Amino acid sequence: MPALPQLAPHCLQDAHYRLMVNTTTDYAIFFIDLNGLVVSWNAGAHRLKGYEAAEIIGKPISKFYPNELIEKRWPEHELNVARTVGRMEDEGWRIRKDGTRFWANIVITRLDDEDGTPIGFSKITRDLTERRQQEEMLRHSEERFRLVVEGVHDYAIFMLDPSGCVVSWNRGAQKNKGYEASEIIGKHFSVFYPAEQKARGWPEQELQYALRDGRFEDEGWRVRKDGTRFWANVVITALKDAMGVHRGFAKVTRDLTERRRVRALEDEGRRITNFLAMLGHELRNPLAPISNAVALLEQQTNPSKVLRVSREIIARQLKQLTRLVDDLLDVGRITSGKIRLESQPVRVRDALHVAVEAIMPLSEQKGHVLQVFDQDADPWVLGDGARMIQILSNLVHNAVKFTPSGGHVSVHVTVSGHYTEILVKDDGPGIPPQQLQNVFDLFVQGEQDSARSLGGLGLGLSLVQQLVTLHGGNVSAFSTGRPGEGSEFLVQLPVIEAPQASTDRARGDDDVETILVVDDNQDAANTLAMLLEELGYQVSVVYSGKAAIEAVKAAPLAAVLLDIGMPDLSGLEVASLIRAEVARPPPLIAISGYSQEGDRLSSREAGFFTHLTKPVDVNALHGLLQRILSGKRNRDHPR
Repeated sequence: MPALPQLAPHCLQDAHYRLMVNTTTDYAIFFIDLNGLVVSWNAGAHRLKGYEAAEIIGKPISKFYPNELIEKRWPEHELNVARTVGRMEDEGWRIRKDGTRFWANIVITRLDDEDGTPIGFSKITRDLTERRQQEEMLRHSEERFRLVVEGVHDYAIFMLDPSGCVVSWNRGAQKNKGYEASEIIGKHFSVFYPAEQKARGWPEQELQYALRDGRFEDEGWRVRKDGTRFWANVVITALKDAMGVHRGFAKVTRDLTERRRVRALEDEGRRITNFLAMLGHELRNPLAPISNAVALLEQQTNPSKVLRVSREIIARQLKQLTRLVDDLLDVGRITSGKIRLESQPVRVRDALHVAVEAIMPLSEQKGHVLQVFDQDADPWVLGDGARMIQILSNLVHNAVKFTPSGGHVSVHVTVSGHYTEILVKDDGPGIPPQQLQNVFDLFVQGEQDSARSLGGLGLGLSLVQQLVTLHGGNVSAFSTGRPGEGSEFLVQLPVIEAPQASTDRARGDDDVETILVVDDNQDAANTLAMLLEELGYQVSVVYSGKAAIEAVKAAPLAAVLLDIGMPDLSGLEVASLIRAEVARPPPLIAISGYSQEGDRLSSREAGFFTHLTKPVDVNALHGLLQRILSGKRNRDHPR
């Protein structure tokens, strides 16, 4: 195959150069005379700047420059530099024919003739707008990232070189570790570790793990500049470039000292709660035989003085010990969320009188004047009657306990807006101001010497606060801390309207035998009623939930057999309304076709005495009703 003809270098004529320049489209290549006027124009110049050759040849190059550069006489400066030095290179904004700007790289070269005399300039312009935009985007991104890192105060964010020396430092690092950037950059990061960790080479191990796995996370003690320790969460990330070459590490450190302290307190609280619950249950076991032994001693006729005095001492101390054990168990139940409160109308006056009656012997023993002022208000609250008595008993007992002999204790009941207020006052030593804010905490008492001598574990007021909170109220303590001015404890509970008193009227034996059957299925209700009548019960029948509520309010009942699945109000809803609106509701027996454990649990939570599944075993129902009625008779007619 014959070789292609080759052009010798001397064969490249001016026409060839002209063709090469004119057909280049990626670069604007043109010539300028010594006065700065355009004298040639290639295809790249047309594409880049928008001018046709006829429009621009003979015009000054200043047409390509923005006004701010023209005012600085920058075109003339570029030519002067090229004329003097032989070449001028620059980057900056230039203008197209349509007025738009583009970022240009320009090279101006001085052209000399054979004698070395300047005859003009060549100018090559390249459009770098896209590259500049990318560079600007990268710069802005880096700037934003730097601002984010620098602006973070809660995290120490810094970089290490491959050997572990600090090469950057943000404000969070300065805040958490105490070093200024000038003090720490260039130092090895092991300076942040306790001596025992540095001795076993832990800082270097962390870097090895991060380099091996790409990332390493740890928690442990770290050291600040001033030598204090803090509990830190650290994340170390190995940094590699696009070629996979290791360039260093990024390290993020967070101070978790406070979180660790809270977590430790929570763990300690759970351990204390579990211990209290266990202790309370264990103490219950010996209390039962001691109580029985006291009861046996009380049966003795004509006891000796020593026996009688000893029996009375044991009985009093047994009562105090039982109270402490009950408090321990209640604290455990409340803090573990296992306590369950009844929800029914409670007359504050009744609960208060029971509480005061229980404390009266101790008050009389100390010669107190104990007064109750409840004549101007007779409020009701929604809650658990036994727990209400416990709240008031603890407050009154606390006042009596810390008030010296011959002192005064008073209880005031009022209604303010939507709340009933119960104020317990005494003229004892009061509570020091520094202890007032912690008076409801567990195991907190007054002055230690007097408090310990009077007994107690500091549980009573904590129980009061927790029980009041569970009832939707709040309790506050007030005291000047001056002896003789005493303390005041104010309980505020949401007040409700007094329930209808129909169930409080006298009941005859015929009334107490009445059984109410409630079922929207009339056949089921009527046949069950007939069976009960055959067994000797007096029976009343209604066929809806609303009618059941009215029947319970209208007349005393021994028990209610209540269907769960009714269309207007379900049996669960009826039970809740009866408990909320009737002071002494009759026993409720659920009758349902549902028998799963969840159904029985729902019935118990709604306040049902028990849960029977359809079809009802008549013999079992008869036995159940007999037990209910027998218990009622015993309560109404005690021996």
